[in-house]
Amino acid sequence: MADLGLAGGLVTSAAEGAIATLAEFLGDQAIEETVQWRHRPTYPVDPETGQGFAHVQYAFAAHRAVVDVDTGLGLVKVVELACTQDVGKAMNPQAVIGQIQGGTAQGLGLAVMEEILISGGRIRNPSFTDYLIPTILDMPPMRIEVLEYPDPNAPYGLRGVGEAPTISSGPAVLAAIRAATGLDLTRIPVRPEHLTGTS
Repeated sequence: MADLGLAGGLVTSAAEGAIATLAEFLGDQAIEETVQWRHRPTYPVDPETGQGFAHVQYAFAAHRAVVDVDTGLGLVKVVELACTQDVGKAMNPQAVIGQIQGGTAQGLGLAVMEEILISGGRIRNPSFTDYLIPTILDMPPMRIEVLEYPDPNAPYGLRGVGEAPTISSGPAVLAAIRAATGLDLTRIPVRPEHLTGTS
């Protein structure tokens, strides 16, 4: 039994090759295992260098945006987004893609439309009629590349998925608008008056 392993859903033996499917091998037996996991120690960030191990693990994502900009009307349309992200291990690949798409939509919204307006201490746009968030019509086609480099300090090598694209997609959209217009845009969301010079 010591030479048994799993390959492609099959129980294999070094001597005999494929023996059976995992379901056939286990039959009606209940398999139960308890595992206790403790993350690595964390330490505060050094105030002088800004370096340290303040987090249990890190997520990595990079975005590229393509935009069409009408500087006369101050309109922006994001026509493509591409994302490459290291997810550690994609336990549920379809859910991973959905998390990247959802996080990217949030970043796009932050870059070009989402803004809480406050006047006299009151929120002036308290409903989704006035506070705009991206819909499916605002999302461009997305090219997503999922990288799997397991994190040695996390269970199953997993990394966080939804947060990283939220952080990187907004700056990618803003960088694309800057590149298209040559404007030194310093705030988000980018409003029409920032592009027409009427602000």
